Amino acid sequence: MNKVVIIDDEPLARSIVKEYIQKHGQLELVAECGDGFEGVKAIQQHQPDLIFLDIQMPKINGFEMLELIDNPPSVIFTTAFDEYAIRAFESQAVDYLLKPFSKERFDKAVNK
Repeated sequence: MNKVVIIDDEPLARSIVKEYIQKHGQLELVAECGDGFEGVKAIQQHQPDLIFLDIQMPKINGFEMLELIDNPPSVIFTTAFDEYAIRAFESQAVDYLLKPFSKERFDKAVNK
């Protein structure tokens, strides 16, 4: 079982990712966070294997949040902005999902 954390400031976006996660038997959602500071706390507390991370959030963005973590878990970025893709892959992202994304595209990212 792979522990998963969702970090996104948009409740609707979190609920879609949560719905997709529930259809994957190998994924266990351990926390949902509305900003990067909550995300750092959840990662420290739960030590997830994978995080679904938005980039543009209030307070700190997704990249800044990752800089606060010593050994970050695998990351699948979930964002509405394509201009961050290169930076995301330079930070060793597993995948980059551009909102809105389909369940098929989500499944492909998780299977990586």
